[in-house]
Amino acid sequence: MNHLLLLCRAGFERECAVEIQERAAVVGVYGFPRFKGESGYVEFVCQQANGAVQIMQRIDWRSLVFTRQWAACIAPLTDIPRNDRVGFFLQHLDGFPQCGEVWIEAADSEVGSGLQGLCRKLVPPLAAALRKAGVLTAKRDTQLERLYIGWMNESQVFIGLADPHLASPWPQGVMRLKFPPAAPSRSTLKLEEAWLFFLSEEARTAMLKPGMKAVDLGASPGGWTWQLANRYMKTTSVDNGPMDDALMAGGMVTHVEGDGFTYVPERPVDWMVCDIADKPARVIDLMTKWITRGWCRYTVFNLKLPMQKRYTTYQQCLEVLQTGCAEAELNVHIEARHLYHDREEITLFVCRDEDWRRVNGLS
Repeated sequence: MNHLLLLCRAGFERECAVEIQERAAVVGVYGFPRFKGESGYVEFVCQQANGAVQIMQRIDWRSLVFTRQWAACIAPLTDIPRNDRVGFFLQHLDGFPQCGEVWIEAADSEVGSGLQGLCRKLVPPLAAALRKAGVLTAKRDTQLERLYIGWMNESQVFIGLADPHLASPWPQGVMRLKFPPAAPSRSTLKLEEAWLFFLSEEARTAMLKPGMKAVDLGASPGGWTWQLANRYMKTTSVDNGPMDDALMAGGMVTHVEGDGFTYVPERPVDWMVCDIADKPARVIDLMTKWITRGWCRYTVFNLKLPMQKRYTTYQQCLEVLQTGCAEAELNVHIEARHLYHDREEITLFVCRDEDWRRVNGLS
């Protein structure tokens, strides 16, 4: 299996392709990407046999910024018959190991949305046929590999495998959340998804405690503040714009009318979050200052990427942050992700390495 299928947000195929080519080369697997704009997926063709499997084994899927889901596949199939799709797939599964589950999904794109219904309808009859053929276990078994079928367009399908422990647990790699009606804006889902993605259940218990102190920079109208206050954190929300009245009535929030770029906390806080829409270079300088000066223990923030040179901009910002922390002799844990609820931005989570190791039982 030397074809790696990667799903991403439609419009971010180039960033996904550049990232996987760079990361694969670092672990000794070489190849080239193929993609079309707005398709929502990238095909990375490896030079080595089973190169796709090697990439999945050597790179933590969670460390990829622009890839949502992936699977190691054989060469894409075409000319899928309409009258016997199940039989067609069975013909191409010779030599596949017994799998513990089967996933059939399309890309999160305009073309993919038209294929979602077909993917859902095909799962039951194909699963039944696979069990009869011995390719699928009688009951779901996540200790075995996942049989993955990616239906990228009407005439192209990828068939492959994904170890459930080495791939996203969410269909399409998308964490779909329900909007809380009491929240002032849909941006609240960005912070919720960030916490759920970056922090394990154990880490959330240790790092999101009632009574903690927090600062929300660029808070108006309060989507991110709502998440902090909903966890009973005493929150200072900094913005020249107005805050939601119902949120302010809860007693957990203090509104400071001011500029998030110039605000300085009276004393260090547990959390600083920031969703300011400004130039990424300006935002990363602000975040680096908060982190290196010890003004916060943990932070989640967004970087709004320009339409051109998104990946380069991300790398430049990451270098600024890493260099600033190194000069301050500060070891930090950094993760970045283009989350489902992000649009033109990516989300970063940063904390001191010693805190990360402690809450995750690594020290």
